[in-house]
Amino acid sequence: HNPKVVGSNPAPATNWHCRLQSRQCEDEKPLFRGFFVYGVNKPPVASKDQQIADMVQSTVAALGYELWGVEYVAQGKHSVVRVYIDSPAGISVDDCATVSTQVSSIFDVEDPVAGEYTLEVSSPGMDRLLFTLEQYAGYVGEVVELRLRSAFEGRRRFKGVLKGIEGDDVVVQVDDHEFLLPYGAIEKARVQLRV
Repeated sequence: HNPKVVGSNPAPATNWHCRLQSRQCEDEKPLFRGFFVYGVNKPPVASKDQQIADMVQSTVAALGYELWGVEYVAQGKHSVVRVYIDSPAGISVDDCATVSTQVSSIFDVEDPVAGEYTLEVSSPGMDRLLFTLEQYAGYVGEVVELRLRSAFEGRRRFKGVLKGIEGDDVVVQVDDHEFLLPYGAIEKARVQLRV
């Protein structure tokens, strides 16, 4: 059995699932299909971003803010942890300072980042990163820039109109094609809000 053959069924001992496709917008017939391999049926290993988000979520909520997301960027011996907070009233510099003080205290105890790091707390801003499927759903109709974990049809970057969510797939229209991109295949996504 050769798991690299397109359309073949993986061996039972292999827990992999393939799914990524694009379709022509003018009619409902698929224009072409591609495959993206990602693990399933394995216990998910939380990313460093997710571990930190889980660690600070309740504290941020207790302070009266929404934890929009966490970005962990390893840069050699010195890392950067970005914590994005939001609130219906907006976010001020004082809000960021308050959250930063509390998150720093948590980090002093839990020590989630080895070595030196910089903690940055800010609002998500206008061109905001998207961290959850629920956040994607709030920006249907807006232009998004997506970067995949692995290339699909020779490209990792897609920029187009977010058309919606179908199950665990993010639907993005690029020119005259709609791409169904599995949420788990997306490494980074940013909204390009119209001014």
